[in-house]
Order: sequence, then structure tokens, then C-alpha cells
Amino acid sequence: MRSFNYLFLLLLSVSTFSCGNDPEETPSDFSLNFGDNKTEYKLGETISAQVNGTSGKQIDSVVYFFQEERLQKTSGTENLLHTFRNEKLGKWDFSARIYTGSNYQEASKEITLFNDKAPVAYTYEVINAYPHATDAYTQGLEFYKDELYESTGRYGQSSLRKVDLKTGEVLRKIDIPDTYFAEGITILNDKIYQLTWKEDVIFIYNVNTFEKIDEFTYQESEQGWGLTNDGEKLYKSDGSEKIWILNKDSLAEESYIQTLTHRTISTQLNELEWVEGKIYANTYQKDGVAIINPENGAIEGVINFQGLREQLGNTEDLDPINDVLNGIAYNPNTKKLYVTGKDWDTLFEVEIKEN
Repeated sequence: MRSFNYLFLLLLSVSTFSCGNDPEETPSDFSLNFGDNKTEYKLGETISAQVNGTSGKQIDSVVYFFQEERLQKTSGTENLLHTFRNEKLGKWDFSARIYTGSNYQEASKEITLFNDKAPVAYTYEVINAYPHATDAYTQGLEFYKDELYESTGRYGQSSLRKVDLKTGEVLRKIDIPDTYFAEGITILNDKIYQLTWKEDVIFIYNVNTFEKIDEFTYQESEQGWGLTNDGEKLYKSDGSEKIWILNKDSLAEESYIQTLTHRTISTQLNELEWVEGKIYANTYQKDGVAIINPENGAIEGVINFQGLREQLGNTEDLDPINDVLNGIAYNPNTKKLYVTGKDWDTLFEVEIKEN
């Protein structure tokens, strides 16, 4: 098997100031400084922050914030000591509100918060192999009430399908208009949610009839890549390090997590699947699947699927750049996990094991 360091690589990829309520003071009156000038931390580490004046103005008090949460109030130039424990990982502003009399200014610096543990390395064992349509450029794969559904991509070839697991037969299918490139899907409360790549639209269908019942446009997220749900919220990847958390009714992007290991930021997470409280995510054009903590974005594990492609019957017909591993489906009723790829002729039932 590949070493952990190689598995690890599969997943890869300042200060600002603003005035408060005193128009006569300028942002250059104060500076925010960290101990040893560090801007990268891990969970469990302690940050030492201090505000210093640059114009001789006396600081009365400082209130510190991280991820828009109030941390602590200090007096004068007293240091703040804060230990990172349960915060979300990623790049975030660490800010200070500096009070001088009845006025205040704000200073902030961006820091990056990493996980405190390296991802656990996993491998796999193939339990069963089933036929998979070679015209299915798999973008989304999901079980719902023991039935298998699939979203396929490419302009002019995108579709939504219901598929027989054991035979690969397409039981129901609708074609998506040629102007859309379909991406990930998820199913909740008898509704299928289907992303589009660059068109900024998410389609909603009746799971029983495939009738389109609504559509929404994206807000801040860049593109549509992968989609899953935990029964209450939707989780959407967009090709960046962010996984957006959506309201299941309004589809508003209410917040996000960023995906990091103990030392790297991961991007290009594609198809997503909810598996026993964790998010499994394909890494585009790689053989690695990340296991992500949905609370803070920590990549807690990496599954190495190297060698799976060689077990296909149509390996020689595939484009090695585009016809890659993509498609994770977990059946919560049987506790079985399945994976496939774009235009692959096989869908694999796999068992995951610690390497």
C-alpha cells in the first residue's frame, strides 16, 4: 500500500483594520500582535494576543473575538491567552475591539487553525461487484429507502436515474437540459436535490415520479460539486476547501466548514456521502476518500482506493484524467458501502479497514 504521506497528498491543495464609532480616529492607532508572530495553530494550542498603541493613545479595554464569537475582555495592554478546543478549522479572522474612552476601533488578523491529529489511514476489501452503466458519468450516488439513485454529468448527457443495484438496469431516468452539467444529489423527505456545476442552480424533484417541483440558485458558494444530508441539513461542496451547510427548506447557505488535516487544507472535494455521522468525500482525480468531521471540518481519516480501477472490465476504454473514482453510496439499513467511478462498468461493495 502507499505510505501515509502519499495518502496525505491525495487530499491537497495581514492584517486588516476598521474604524469603530469615532470618525476622528484612524485604523493605524493600534496593532494586533500574536506571540512569536504565529499565524498557524492547532487544536489544543494556546494563542497569546495583545493590542499595542502606535499613537500614544491609552487603551482602556479590549474585547477579543474569534469566528465572530466573543472570547474575553482584557484591561489596557493585558495579554489574552486562549486555548483552541472546539472551534471550526480553517482560515478565520481573530479580531480585537479596542476601547479608548467611549470610542473604539477594531483590528484583526487572519489565522489558520489545523487539526491536532493526523488522519487515520484506511484501506479496503471488495466484498461484491455489480454492473454499472458505462454511459453514467457519475456525479452523485445515494440510497434512499433501499433504492439506489444516481446523477450523471457532462453537457448534453446529464441525467437523473433510479438504478437496480444488482443488475445495473436503469429503472427510471430523466434527461437534464443540455445547458446544464448535473453534479451531486441527495434525497430527503421524498425530495431529490440535484446540483449543477457552473449554472448556480439546484433542482428539486419528487423521488417517486422524478417530476421537477422547484429550483433554487446558489448564494455565496462558487460552484456545485457534491451534496449530502444528515436528515436535518444539507452539505454542499463547491470545489474549494469549504463545505456549505444549507437549510433544508429554504436552501439558504447558513454556514460552512473548511476541510483541514493537521497540516494541510484540502480542496476539490467532489461527491459527498453521509456515513454514520461523518462526511465521506471523493477527492477529484485522486484515489483518496476523506472522512470528515461535520462539526469542525477535521479530516479524521483517508481511505486509499488505489488498485480499484484495475479491477474494472473497461479500464482500457477510460480517460485516465476524467473517468475517475467518484460515487459513494451508503445504505444505512444494511450498513453497506458502495463506490464506483465515472463511466466505470462496475459498482463495488467494499469494506473499509484500518491500514
